[in-house]
Amino acid sequence: MKTNLDFLAVGDITTDAFIRLKEASVHCKLNREDCELCVRFADKIPYEFVEVIRAVGNAPNAAVSAARLGLKASLVSNMGDDLNGQECLAVLKKEKVATDYVAVHEGAKTNYHYVLWYEAERTILIKHEPYDYRLPAIAPAPQWLYLSSFRGTDGYYAAITDYLKTEGEVRLAFQPGKFEINLGSEKLKRLYERAEAFICNKEEAAKILRTDNDNNNVKKLLAGINKLGPKLVLITDGPKGAYFWDSGRIWFMPPYPDPKPPYERTGAGDAYGSTFVGALALGQSAEEALRWAAINAMSVVQQIGAQRGLLSQAAIEELLKKAPADYKPKKL
Repeated sequence: MKTNLDFLAVGDITTDAFIRLKEASVHCKLNREDCELCVRFADKIPYEFVEVIRAVGNAPNAAVSAARLGLKASLVSNMGDDLNGQECLAVLKKEKVATDYVAVHEGAKTNYHYVLWYEAERTILIKHEPYDYRLPAIAPAPQWLYLSSFRGTDGYYAAITDYLKTEGEVRLAFQPGKFEINLGSEKLKRLYERAEAFICNKEEAAKILRTDNDNNNVKKLLAGINKLGPKLVLITDGPKGAYFWDSGRIWFMPPYPDPKPPYERTGAGDAYGSTFVGALALGQSAEEALRWAAINAMSVVQQIGAQRGLLSQAAIEELLKKAPADYKPKKL
Protein backbone atom coordinates (compact mmCIF):
# COMPACT_ATOMS: atom_id res chain seq x y z
CA MET A 1 0.00 0.00 0.00
CA LYS A 2 1.13 3.54 -0.68
CA THR A 3 -1.02 5.29 1.89
CA ASN A 4 -0.31 5.57 5.59
CA LEU A 5 -3.02 3.68 7.40
CA ASP A 6 -4.65 4.86 10.60
CA PHE A 7 -6.22 1.51 11.42
CA LEU A 8 -5.30 -2.01 10.26
CA ALA A 9 -7.60 -4.79 11.48
CA VAL A 10 -6.39 -8.39 11.50
CA GLY A 11 -8.81 -11.32 11.73
CA ASP A 12 -11.20 -13.67 9.98
CA ILE A 13 -14.02 -12.60 7.70
CA THR A 14 -17.33 -14.39 7.25
CA THR A 15 -20.91 -14.12 6.08
CA ASP A 16 -23.67 -14.20 8.70
CA ALA A 17 -27.02 -15.71 7.73
CA PHE A 18 -29.50 -14.46 10.33
CA ILE A 19 -32.38 -16.88 10.93
CA ARG A 20 -35.12 -15.14 12.89
CA LEU A 21 -36.68 -17.86 15.04
CA LYS A 22 -40.38 -17.76 15.75
CA GLU A 23 -40.89 -20.70 18.10
CA ALA A 24 -38.14 -21.25 20.68
CA SER A 25 -37.51 -20.88 24.39
CA VAL A 26 -34.60 -20.01 26.67
CA HIS A 27 -33.79 -22.00 29.80
CA CYS A 28 -31.38 -20.60 32.41
CA LYS A 29 -30.09 -21.41 35.85
CA LEU A 30 -31.44 -19.33 38.73
CA ASN A 31 -28.58 -16.84 38.35
CA ARG A 32 -29.64 -16.21 34.71
CA GLU A 33 -26.35 -17.67 33.50
CA ASP A 34 -25.56 -20.81 31.49
CA CYS A 35 -28.67 -20.27 29.39
CA GLU A 36 -29.71 -22.64 26.62
CA LEU A 37 -31.70 -21.92 23.46
CA CYS A 38 -34.27 -24.67 22.96
CA VAL A 39 -36.41 -25.76 20.01
CA ARG A 40 -38.53 -28.87 19.60
CA PHE A 41 -36.42 -31.88 18.70
CA ALA A 42 -37.08 -33.81 15.46
CA ASP A 43 -39.77 -31.37 14.35
CA LYS A 44 -40.31 -28.67 11.74
CA ILE A 45 -39.50 -25.31 13.34
CA PRO A 46 -41.02 -22.22 11.72
CA TYR A 47 -38.91 -19.09 11.30
CA GLU A 48 -39.86 -15.53 10.35
CA PHE A 49 -37.16 -14.72 7.78
CA VAL A 50 -33.50 -15.14 6.82
CA GLU A 51 -31.19 -12.21 6.12
CA VAL A 52 -27.67 -12.69 4.76
CA ILE A 53 -25.01 -10.13 5.73
CA ARG A 54 -21.57 -10.23 4.10
CA ALA A 55 -18.07 -9.23 5.20
CA VAL A 56 -18.56 -9.48 8.95
CA GLY A 57 -16.48 -10.84 11.83
CA ASN A 58 -14.70 -9.04 14.68
CA ALA A 59 -11.90 -7.60 12.53
CA PRO A 60 -14.01 -6.64 9.45
CA ASN A 61 -16.55 -5.03 11.78
CA ALA A 62 -13.75 -3.03 13.39
CA ALA A 63 -12.34 -1.98 10.01
CA VAL A 64 -15.75 -0.77 8.79
CA SER A 65 -16.28 1.06 12.09
CA ALA A 66 -12.95 2.87 11.68
CA ALA A 67 -13.66 3.72 8.03
CA ARG A 68 -17.03 5.25 8.91
CA LEU A 69 -15.30 7.41 11.52
CA GLY A 70 -13.19 8.79 8.69
CA LEU A 71 -10.00 6.84 9.34
CA LYS A 72 -7.90 5.24 6.61
CA ALA A 73 -8.66 1.59 7.33
CA SER A 74 -7.59 -1.75 5.93
CA LEU A 75 -8.03 -5.44 6.71
CA VAL A 76 -5.71 -8.45 6.86
CA SER A 77 -7.84 -11.53 6.30
CA ASN A 78 -8.34 -14.74 4.31
CA MET A 79 -11.15 -15.93 2.07
CA GLY A 80 -11.94 -18.28 -0.79
CA ASP A 81 -12.36 -17.40 -4.45
CA ASP A 82 -16.08 -18.35 -4.37
CA LEU A 83 -19.08 -16.08 -4.92
CA ASN A 84 -19.39 -15.53 -1.18
CA GLY A 85 -15.81 -14.21 -1.10
CA GLN A 86 -16.39 -11.95 -4.10
CA GLU A 87 -19.41 -10.42 -2.40
CA CYS A 88 -17.48 -9.92 0.85
CA LEU A 89 -14.75 -8.09 -1.08
CA ALA A 90 -17.37 -5.89 -2.76
CA VAL A 91 -18.80 -4.90 0.63
CA LEU A 92 -15.36 -3.97 1.99
CA LYS A 93 -14.63 -1.80 -1.03
CA LYS A 94 -18.03 -0.13 -0.75
CA GLU A 95 -17.24 0.66 2.90
CA LYS A 96 -13.87 2.18 1.86
CA VAL A 97 -11.88 -0.51 3.64
CA ALA A 98 -8.68 -1.22 1.66
CA THR A 99 -8.38 -4.88 0.62
CA ASP A 100 -4.71 -5.01 -0.42
CA TYR A 101 -3.92 -7.38 2.47
CA VAL A 102 -6.86 -9.74 1.97
CA ALA A 103 -5.60 -13.12 0.72
CA VAL A 104 -7.93 -14.90 -1.73
CA HIS A 105 -7.20 -18.65 -1.78
CA GLU A 106 -7.84 -20.47 -5.03
CA GLY A 107 -10.35 -23.31 -4.76
CA ALA A 108 -11.17 -22.52 -1.11
CA LYS A 109 -14.47 -21.56 0.47
CA THR A 110 -15.16 -18.36 2.39
CA ASN A 111 -16.36 -18.69 5.99
CA TYR A 112 -20.14 -18.84 6.41
CA HIS A 113 -21.95 -18.72 9.78
CA TYR A 114 -25.59 -19.23 10.76
CA VAL A 115 -27.03 -16.92 13.40
CA LEU A 116 -30.02 -18.26 15.33
CA TRP A 117 -31.73 -15.02 16.35
CA TYR A 118 -34.32 -15.18 19.11
CA GLU A 119 -35.67 -12.04 20.80
CA ALA A 120 -32.70 -9.60 21.04
CA GLU A 121 -30.00 -12.25 21.44
CA ARG A 122 -28.25 -14.60 19.05
CA THR A 123 -26.59 -18.01 19.04
CA ILE A 124 -24.04 -18.45 16.26
CA LEU A 125 -23.21 -21.68 14.46
CA ILE A 126 -19.62 -21.22 13.28
CA LYS A 127 -17.37 -23.04 10.82
CA HIS A 128 -13.91 -21.72 9.96
CA GLU A 129 -12.36 -22.87 6.72
CA PRO A 130 -8.71 -24.02 6.85
CA TYR A 131 -6.41 -21.44 5.25
CA ASP A 132 -2.67 -21.19 4.88
CA TYR A 133 -2.30 -18.20 7.19
CA ARG A 134 0.60 -15.94 6.21
CA LEU A 135 1.16 -12.37 7.34
CA PRO A 136 1.56 -10.13 4.28
CA ALA A 137 4.33 -7.58 3.97
CA ILE A 138 2.72 -4.56 5.64
CA ALA A 139 4.16 -1.25 4.52
CA PRO A 140 4.01 1.49 5.50
CA ALA A 141 3.26 0.67 9.13
CA PRO A 142 -0.20 1.65 10.42
CA GLN A 143 -0.84 3.91 13.40
CA TRP A 144 -2.96 1.20 15.09
CA LEU A 145 -3.09 -2.56 14.53
CA TYR A 146 -6.42 -3.98 15.77
CA LEU A 147 -6.00 -7.72 16.33
CA SER A 148 -9.10 -9.82 16.80
CA SER A 149 -10.58 -13.24 16.18
CA PHE A 150 -9.12 -15.74 13.71
CA ARG A 151 -8.31 -19.43 13.67
CA GLY A 152 -4.66 -19.15 12.83
CA THR A 153 -1.57 -21.17 13.66
CA ASP A 154 1.22 -20.77 16.21
CA GLY A 155 3.44 -19.54 13.38
CA TYR A 156 0.92 -16.89 12.38
CA TYR A 157 0.64 -15.51 15.91
CA ALA A 158 4.44 -15.50 16.11
CA ALA A 159 4.69 -13.64 12.78
CA ILE A 160 2.31 -10.95 14.06
CA THR A 161 4.28 -10.62 17.29
CA ASP A 162 7.59 -10.41 15.40
CA TYR A 163 6.14 -7.73 13.11
CA LEU A 164 5.04 -5.69 16.12
CA LYS A 165 8.49 -6.04 17.64
CA THR A 166 10.06 -4.74 14.44
CA GLU A 167 7.55 -1.90 14.11
CA GLY A 168 7.80 -0.58 17.63
CA GLU A 169 5.79 2.57 16.95
CA VAL A 170 2.64 0.64 15.95
CA ARG A 171 0.03 0.78 18.69
CA LEU A 172 -1.65 -2.60 19.31
CA ALA A 173 -5.29 -3.04 20.26
CA PHE A 174 -6.12 -6.66 21.14
CA GLN A 175 -9.71 -7.91 21.17
CA PRO A 176 -9.33 -11.69 21.52
CA GLY A 177 -11.94 -13.97 19.99
CA LYS A 178 -13.01 -17.44 21.03
CA PHE A 179 -9.89 -19.13 19.62
CA GLU A 180 -7.43 -16.68 21.24
CA ILE A 181 -9.18 -17.04 24.60
CA ASN A 182 -9.13 -20.83 24.37
CA LEU A 183 -5.41 -20.79 23.55
CA GLY A 184 -4.77 -19.15 26.91
CA SER A 185 -2.90 -16.00 27.89
CA GLU A 186 0.40 -17.83 28.45
CA LYS A 187 0.57 -19.01 24.86
CA LEU A 188 -0.11 -15.45 23.62
CA LYS A 189 2.00 -13.86 26.34
CA ARG A 190 3.93 -11.58 23.98
CA LEU A 191 0.72 -10.18 22.47
CA TYR A 192 -0.75 -9.40 25.88
CA GLU A 193 2.49 -7.71 26.93
CA ARG A 194 2.63 -5.67 23.70
CA ALA A 195 -1.00 -4.50 23.78
CA GLU A 196 -1.64 -0.85 24.49
CA ALA A 197 -5.43 -1.36 24.53
CA PHE A 198 -7.28 -4.57 25.39
CA ILE A 199 -11.00 -5.16 24.88
CA CYS A 200 -13.24 -8.02 25.97
CA ASN A 201 -16.51 -8.59 27.82
CA LYS A 202 -16.84 -9.55 31.47
CA GLU A 203 -17.39 -13.26 30.84
CA GLU A 204 -14.39 -13.41 28.50
CA ALA A 205 -12.18 -11.69 31.08
CA ALA A 206 -13.14 -14.33 33.66
CA LYS A 207 -12.24 -17.12 31.19
CA ILE A 208 -8.90 -15.51 30.34
CA LEU A 209 -8.03 -15.22 34.04
CA ARG A 210 -9.61 -18.59 34.88
CA THR A 211 -11.78 -17.03 37.57
CA ASP A 212 -15.19 -18.11 36.26
CA ASN A 213 -16.62 -18.19 39.78
CA ASP A 214 -15.58 -14.60 40.46
CA ASN A 215 -16.71 -12.86 37.27
CA ASN A 216 -18.74 -10.20 39.06
CA ASN A 217 -15.65 -8.63 40.65
CA VAL A 218 -14.93 -6.26 37.78
CA LYS A 219 -12.13 -4.44 39.58
CA LYS A 220 -10.33 -7.74 40.06
CA LEU A 221 -10.85 -8.61 36.40
CA LEU A 222 -9.46 -5.26 35.24
CA ALA A 223 -6.40 -5.56 37.48
CA GLY A 224 -5.87 -9.15 36.36
CA ILE A 225 -5.90 -8.30 32.65
CA ASN A 226 -3.61 -5.32 33.26
CA LYS A 227 -1.16 -7.63 35.06
CA LEU A 228 -0.89 -9.63 31.81
CA GLY A 229 0.50 -6.52 30.10
CA PRO A 230 -2.15 -4.29 28.46
CA LYS A 231 -1.97 -0.65 29.53
CA LEU A 232 -5.58 0.31 28.78
CA VAL A 233 -8.19 -2.32 29.67
CA LEU A 234 -11.81 -2.04 28.52
CA ILE A 235 -14.29 -4.64 29.81
CA THR A 236 -17.84 -4.39 28.50
CA ASP A 237 -20.86 -5.63 30.42
CA GLY A 238 -23.57 -5.71 27.75
CA PRO A 239 -26.48 -3.31 28.27
CA LYS A 240 -25.20 -2.45 31.76
CA GLY A 241 -22.23 -0.41 30.46
CA ALA A 242 -18.46 -0.86 30.53
CA TYR A 243 -15.45 -0.59 32.84
CA PHE A 244 -12.09 0.94 32.01
CA TRP A 245 -8.62 0.72 33.58
CA ASP A 246 -5.82 3.20 33.00
CA SER A 247 -2.74 3.30 35.26
CA GLY A 248 -4.62 1.90 38.24
CA ARG A 249 -7.55 4.27 37.81
CA ILE A 250 -10.96 2.68 37.15
CA TRP A 251 -13.98 4.22 35.47
CA PHE A 252 -17.50 3.01 34.79
CA MET A 253 -19.06 4.16 31.52
CA PRO A 254 -22.87 4.05 31.55
CA PRO A 255 -24.75 3.06 28.39
CA TYR A 256 -26.13 5.70 26.07
CA PRO A 257 -29.94 5.72 26.43
CA ASP A 258 -31.56 3.41 23.87
CA PRO A 259 -34.18 5.21 21.75
CA LYS A 260 -36.12 1.92 21.71
CA PRO A 261 -35.53 -1.66 22.87
CA PRO A 262 -32.54 -3.37 21.19
CA TYR A 263 -33.45 -5.15 17.97
CA GLU A 264 -30.46 -7.51 17.75
CA ARG A 265 -27.21 -7.46 19.74
CA THR A 266 -24.66 -8.87 17.28
CA GLY A 267 -21.58 -6.67 17.02
CA ALA A 268 -22.20 -4.42 20.03
CA GLY A 269 -18.84 -5.40 21.55
CA ASP A 270 -17.04 -4.92 18.24
CA ALA A 271 -18.58 -1.47 17.90
CA TYR A 272 -17.56 -0.56 21.44
CA GLY A 273 -13.94 -1.65 21.11
CA SER A 274 -13.29 -0.39 17.59
CA THR A 275 -14.92 2.98 18.25
CA PHE A 276 -12.89 3.41 21.42
CA VAL A 277 -9.65 2.74 19.51
CA GLY A 278 -10.84 4.75 16.50
CA ALA A 279 -11.47 7.77 18.71
CA LEU A 280 -7.97 7.43 20.20
CA ALA A 281 -6.58 7.33 16.66
CA LEU A 282 -8.42 10.58 15.96
CA GLY A 283 -6.75 12.22 18.95
CA GLN A 284 -9.56 11.96 21.49
CA SER A 285 -8.88 11.37 25.18
CA ALA A 286 -9.69 7.95 26.64
CA GLU A 287 -12.65 9.44 28.54
CA GLU A 288 -14.12 10.94 25.36
CA ALA A 289 -13.41 7.73 23.45
CA LEU A 290 -15.58 5.88 25.96
CA ARG A 291 -18.46 8.28 25.27
CA TRP A 292 -18.13 7.69 21.53
CA ALA A 293 -17.93 3.91 22.00
CA ALA A 294 -21.13 3.60 24.01
CA ILE A 295 -23.04 5.61 21.40
CA ASN A 296 -21.92 3.40 18.52
CA ALA A 297 -22.75 0.25 20.50
CA MET A 298 -26.23 1.63 21.17
CA SER A 299 -26.72 2.38 17.48
CA VAL A 300 -25.58 -1.08 16.34
CA VAL A 301 -28.13 -2.95 18.47
CA GLN A 302 -30.93 -0.98 16.80
CA GLN A 303 -30.18 -2.71 13.48
CA ILE A 304 -29.71 -6.27 12.28
CA GLY A 305 -26.08 -7.34 12.03
CA ALA A 306 -22.85 -5.83 13.27
CA GLN A 307 -22.30 -3.03 10.73
CA ARG A 308 -25.52 -1.35 9.64
CA GLY A 309 -25.79 0.77 12.75
CA LEU A 310 -22.18 1.96 12.76
CA LEU A 311 -22.07 5.76 12.76
CA SER A 312 -19.94 8.49 11.27
CA GLN A 313 -17.99 10.86 13.47
CA ALA A 314 -20.52 13.63 12.70
CA ALA A 315 -23.45 11.41 13.74
CA ILE A 316 -21.74 10.50 17.02
CA GLU A 317 -21.01 14.14 17.79
CA GLU A 318 -24.66 15.02 17.10
CA LEU A 319 -25.84 12.39 19.58
CA LEU A 320 -23.30 13.65 22.12
CA LYS A 321 -25.05 17.03 22.02
CA LYS A 322 -28.29 15.29 23.01
CA ALA A 323 -26.74 13.16 25.75
CA PRO A 324 -27.94 13.45 29.36
CA ALA A 325 -25.80 15.55 31.66
CA ASP A 326 -24.52 12.47 33.50
CA TYR A 327 -23.44 10.69 30.32
CA LYS A 328 -19.74 10.49 31.10
CA PRO A 329 -17.25 8.09 32.70
CA LYS A 330 -17.57 7.86 36.47
CA LYS A 331 -14.46 7.21 38.54
CA LEU A 332 -14.80 4.24 40.89
